[in-house]
Amino acid sequence: MGIACTLIALIVLLAIPVSLSFQVAWRRGFKGDLKLKWLFGLVRVGLPVSMAGRRASEKGAGEQSKQKKPSTDRKSSPLAAIRQSSFRRRLYKFLRDCWRAVHKHDLKLSVRIGLGDPAETGMLWAMVGPASGVLATVPEASIEVKPEFVEAVFELDSSGSIRIVPLQLIYLIIGLLLSPTLWQGIKRMRNTR
Repeated sequence: MGIACTLIALIVLLAIPVSLSFQVAWRRGFKGDLKLKWLFGLVRVGLPVSMAGRRASEKGAGEQSKQKKPSTDRKSSPLAAIRQSSFRRRLYKFLRDCWRAVHKHDLKLSVRIGLGDPAETGMLWAMVGPASGVLATVPEASIEVKPEFVEAVFELDSSGSIRIVPLQLIYLIIGLLLSPTLWQGIKRMRNTR
């Protein structure tokens, strides 16, 4: 009886939407502001985002990785899984369902990217440009990716708010994990040397 009540309470809590408002920018440095709301605004948490803490943790992780060099006889290849059309379809369906499950409001993303060399930027834009055109047509968001052919630059501006129901995302993740297609792709990825 106690386990059932706990399970029901957990399901009810996971069914309550979580809202996240964000404003993130990268211009010669990273700065951002995240605000999390839960329980219909009764719980509000501000999450400051700074690079100082990340740089320290990356430096510590870098020192550890220099000390430890694990020997791996087998290497996995994600391309082996992506080559399977059934794996790609299942992954695309999962991402599409997640995109639909997230309620978006005033979602804006602007990226300016350049490599400093017009030829290299052109080659990069040959890959990124078609995706940029597709992303510009997304009805729920304003997404803009621009190339910069003269200077080496990466600038990002993003803002908006999203609302998710954790229970809905858990359902989608469980559906993906129970999919035989996913495990076939992982098996093929591990078997490739």
